[in-house]
Amino acid sequence: MNRIFKYIKKYWFLLLISLIFSVFIVLSTLYVPVIVGRCIDILIYQAVDFLKLKSLLISLTITISITVISQWLQNLINNHTSYNICRDIRNDAFDKIHHLPLSYLDNHTIGEITNSIINDVDTFNDGLLMGFNTLFTNLLTILGTIVYMLNINVSITLVVCVLTPLSLLVSRYISSKTHTLFVQQSSLRSDINSYIDEMVSNQKVVYSFNQQENTQNNLAKINSSFKNTAIKATFFSSLTNPATRVVNAIVYGAIATFGGLIVIKNIITVGALSSFLSYASQYTKPFNEISGVIVELQNAIVCGNRVFDLIEQENEYDATTILNKKVEGNISLDKVNFSYTKTKPFIENISLDINKGEKVALVGPTGCGKTTLINLIMNFYPLDSGSIKIEGVDYNTISKDSLRENFGMVLQDSWLKNVSIKENLLMAKEDASDEKIVSVCKKCHIHNFIQRLSNGYDTIIRENDSTISTGQKQLLCIARIMLKDPKILILDEATSNIDTRTEIKVQQAFDDLMQDKTSLIVAHRLSTILNADTILVMKDGKIIEQGKHQQLLADKGFYYTLYNSQFEN
Repeated sequence: MNRIFKYIKKYWFLLLISLIFSVFIVLSTLYVPVIVGRCIDILIYQAVDFLKLKSLLISLTITISITVISQWLQNLINNHTSYNICRDIRNDAFDKIHHLPLSYLDNHTIGEITNSIINDVDTFNDGLLMGFNTLFTNLLTILGTIVYMLNINVSITLVVCVLTPLSLLVSRYISSKTHTLFVQQSSLRSDINSYIDEMVSNQKVVYSFNQQENTQNNLAKINSSFKNTAIKATFFSSLTNPATRVVNAIVYGAIATFGGLIVIKNIITVGALSSFLSYASQYTKPFNEISGVIVELQNAIVCGNRVFDLIEQENEYDATTILNKKVEGNISLDKVNFSYTKTKPFIENISLDINKGEKVALVGPTGCGKTTLINLIMNFYPLDSGSIKIEGVDYNTISKDSLRENFGMVLQDSWLKNVSIKENLLMAKEDASDEKIVSVCKKCHIHNFIQRLSNGYDTIIRENDSTISTGQKQLLCIARIMLKDPKILILDEATSNIDTRTEIKVQQAFDDLMQDKTSLIVAHRLSTILNADTILVMKDGKIIEQGKHQQLLADKGFYYTLYNSQFEN
């Protein structure tokens, strides 16, 4: 509850107004049976006083109008409050993603995370809205009806109060059965989201291996488990309302019988009994609704806990000190060790000095640790031991933002936001002029293509836009990093999706960009790093060789084998 209260307390004033409207709703609703009872007594026990009857009917109309208007206003306020809370929770959950260690994202699927931020927040919001709309009003209704019933007859009221808890016992028993099922249902829903996200994102691979039937069968299994769990949860939860209604019907019958007996004895009037039966019905109705709300709240709380678990994850460590020292591109690694899991070291005892303006290439077989080493230099993961310094300043003593603003990365997988080409480029430098943007796009040989688009630089890029090829998207990523003009460049096979003719032109642009800059190049095609100042050869998380291209060939070591395996023909 403390987790929820943290978000609710911000809107205490709106909730107070909602509570006031609840009082209006309850008082006006409970006053209606009083008026109706008086009308019945006028018609039965005495000569009909039409003026008095007219006055009562006017009062009845006004009372009902107050009820309707109050309910409408309360719903508006509760909707406004719950959606604001939903917005706050979703914003906090998404903001948390920016502060989590990458290890958390590595261990959780995209579908699982998006399910928490979108679906779980929506489900929690629905439960919260139902709680706001029913709990306040129903609790006040229970208290109000007891007061009105006591005012009519204490004996019948005691009968009602003794029998009514039976419906609560039934509701509690059923809700205990549904909680576990709702937890399972929420987990399976997350599995479905993750699986569909994975398959849709890699549909071409599914087609190329003719895996449509297998993927469909796998989804069918998960979907079947979800269906079975959902049916069980729905079965038990749907029992709540009918079961409590049966109990309430028994209560109502007992009250009517007992009330009829005391009417015969002239202890109360027929109008009073009519009012009492109306109150008895209103008294049991909140128990029905609250029992239904409890079931929905259980599901909402399960989903809410998943979101709050995400929000309350420990933030990645980040120093607050800004790197004030002028960055020229000097990086040093001293006895660096790192592992993704505690039982298996991945980077072992790497010591390395990278000097300003130096062009350093990382080569080695797949899985040898090239990209991981780059991730450590970018401070994406904490070290197990050792240290990394920039200009002699330890990474652990400076903020990640002030460190990374000196780096520029072009990865093998291009990523562009669903905004215009110009906005994508301005991610690198928000105040860049149009002339500067055009200049870097010309250097990357992408300007002419952009000009041919219907809206030029204002063309919106879509995730699966067939009008822009993968290579062209990568050229835009290269242009973006050129616009940033950082002191340290990291290129992870940045030209892998570009045709050979364009690659030669872009490589010349890179050569110009890398002048007087420290450059780290992850290379799979060794032809792209022949002119590197230093080539680091990695294997099994270690640097086993280093030197210039010709020197490494002359040594006839592992690099020699790698190189010849690519060019043996």
